[in-house]
Amino acid sequence: MNPLGRTLIAIAVALISLGAITQRVRDQGVTSSEIRIGNVMPHTGSLEAFGAIGKAETAYFDIINERGGINGRKVKLFSYDDLSDPANALDLTRILVEIDNVLLMFGSFGSPGNLAVRKYLNESQIPQLFAVSGDSHLSDPASFPWTMGWQPLFREEGRIYANYIQAFYPGKKIVALWQNDQFGRELFKGLEEGLGDIARMIRVDIAYDVKDEHLDTHISILKRSGAEIFVFAGMPENAAKVIRTAAQLDWHPVFILNQMASPIGTALKPAGLENAAGVITAAFLKDASDPAWKDEQAAKDWKTFIDKYNRAGGADDSAAVFGYAAAETLAQVLKQCGDDLSRENVMKQAAALDYQASTLLPGIKISTGPWDFRPIKQLRLVQFDGRTWQPIGDVFDTAFSGSKK
Repeated sequence: MNPLGRTLIAIAVALISLGAITQRVRDQGVTSSEIRIGNVMPHTGSLEAFGAIGKAETAYFDIINERGGINGRKVKLFSYDDLSDPANALDLTRILVEIDNVLLMFGSFGSPGNLAVRKYLNESQIPQLFAVSGDSHLSDPASFPWTMGWQPLFREEGRIYANYIQAFYPGKKIVALWQNDQFGRELFKGLEEGLGDIARMIRVDIAYDVKDEHLDTHISILKRSGAEIFVFAGMPENAAKVIRTAAQLDWHPVFILNQMASPIGTALKPAGLENAAGVITAAFLKDASDPAWKDEQAAKDWKTFIDKYNRAGGADDSAAVFGYAAAETLAQVLKQCGDDLSRENVMKQAAALDYQASTLLPGIKISTGPWDFRPIKQLRLVQFDGRTWQPIGDVFDTAFSGSKK
């Protein structure tokens, strides 16, 4: 073959190779100017309050894009509404992957939906990062190496409350009101595990639906038990109703609220600050309404963000803070990826995090490893004094299960 022929073949092979590379990059949701990521959220329906997570995530990347993007690429987040029905999660995720051509799934809401899409995403080798769920099954790198949670485990949170009760209120009677879903069951199970042999001190527990219209009846039943400790697992709106109703019934137990139900602005203020004084929770994020942080740069950045992007949620919205913090974590992963935005490198960088996020409480950091798919493992017990959250003891790295006979 003459030199010209060899040159033409070489050029043709190079063009075919370049086309294949370009197609592969595009198939992975990345171009020279854009990174495409997908997200499923309850923007409407019974869990609509948590849709603020997705709105804040979208707004966070809008700010990133205004500043030039990440390593020269803009981030495009597709956030679809599952109508508060996790049965829609798989169909929407398939659309995002197969039609919208996203590089990864990020921060989709809820245990049922994330568990429903986990097999599909892992078989397709598509990152499922920072699921909005504290279910331990979403942080299992040995079985599902493409799936990673973000927040502390629900069951661990329940065990921490049990440890606190054992330490400060031994022998006291306990009641619990928990949301009748996977989250509520996991947290309550952790409470029972932490109490161990003394779980019998839980005199009454009631599971309720998110839109339950009979919370006042449940509170009356719990009051009649004579319990001194009340553990609640649910949403901020319902936490406010529960605290307010108990006060109206002249019942003043020690209130323990799960961390997502305890923001000052959307739970404690509506409950009445005088009624909420003394409430305890296990936190990892700074409360946007807590005056303790008002002079910090992170609080000022948050206010600037929420003032400019008010569609992201209210300034006091804990769900919006959650979304902001999770988006900050994904941005860190993408920065660490540099120009290698293969899905394999995305997971490699997600499993190599070690930094202090701006919205986390002091002493709590984000860290991961090849066999550690739990970015946030620490919680801090805090108590509301009627104005601000006061820390109780040190940061918890773990919690103990009670002994079993």
